[in-house]
Amino acid sequence: MARRGESLELAVLGLLHEAPMHGYELRKRLNLVLGWGRVLSYGTLYPALKKLLRAGLIAETPVAGGATAVVSRRQRIVYEITASGEQHFKELVNEVGPSAWEDGSFDVRFAFFSRTDLSSRLRILEGRRLRLQERLDRVQAQIERTQREVDQYAVELQRHGLESVRREVNWLTELIAAEHARQHAADNPGTGAAKGAAPKAPRTPGEPSGTAPCGQQSPDGPAAEQTSQSASQSRKPAATQE
Repeated sequence: MARRGESLELAVLGLLHEAPMHGYELRKRLNLVLGWGRVLSYGTLYPALKKLLRAGLIAETPVAGGATAVVSRRQRIVYEITASGEQHFKELVNEVGPSAWEDGSFDVRFAFFSRTDLSSRLRILEGRRLRLQERLDRVQAQIERTQREVDQYAVELQRHGLESVRREVNWLTELIAAEHARQHAADNPGTGAAKGAAPKAPRTPGEPSGTAPCGQQSPDGPAAEQTSQSASQSRKPAATQE
């Protein structure tokens, strides 16, 4: 999925997987949610929609224009994903390969990670980090070789790009650690608590916190019982001497 048209196909199917939309709303979501560098034109969107329609991956439904029908002659069309489109989208989001972590498609793939399998998410994140690490090493080597020959501002621009890549590598490392934790929790359910540990006996309402559960010795031991008896005897009135 290295080409922009293929990324657009995935994005359209992903958004229509959430809800049916008309062309204007779909274009707005593509521009805002996916954050592409340039505004997506209708001249790019509608040919992509026609292609998906011919493939049977989406369907279109004319909607009555209501009050706007008098003003506009253009019929409003709502697009929705078909069963074949849902299956194709599922295959696309779990497709793993070098194109999945390239600059032109990684952002689109990441936008639909919530509907991507855990194992596929991990492979894409690790592939992206490896690709950026290779780029980081290459740029660092270039800076070291050319910093004496290249203009100072050109070197600073390279360093700025280097810091951006480093930040993304750190971000990817945190994401990968979180995904590994989810995978470990899924593979080992119940490891968060000690296995075989007896549950703590609930305290009866009104029961003093120092009272031991039934069948156990008081935490204060026999000494506390003797002290209690002594205190009880001291409260008895002294015998009257005759």
